[in-house]
Amino acid sequence: MSGRLLTVEQVAERLGTSVRFPRRLISERRITFVHVGRHVRIPERELEDFIALHTTNPISRRRGRAVA
Repeated sequence: MSGRLLTVEQVAERLGTSVRFPRRLISERRITFVHVGRHVRIPERELEDFIALHTTNPISRRRGRAVA
């Protein structure tokens, strides 16, 4: 595994959430994490994958009949 390992605080800042949210992702094992001694780190690539997986694209408007 290569790349940066992010702290929980760094992950929270990138997601724009409180620290509690990434900690919950870790405790529910919804995101890959690494134990470094007593510390928990999240690989930067895993965070990017998590964001991509949970990104929803807008629905494009269908052409044709207008809905009344």
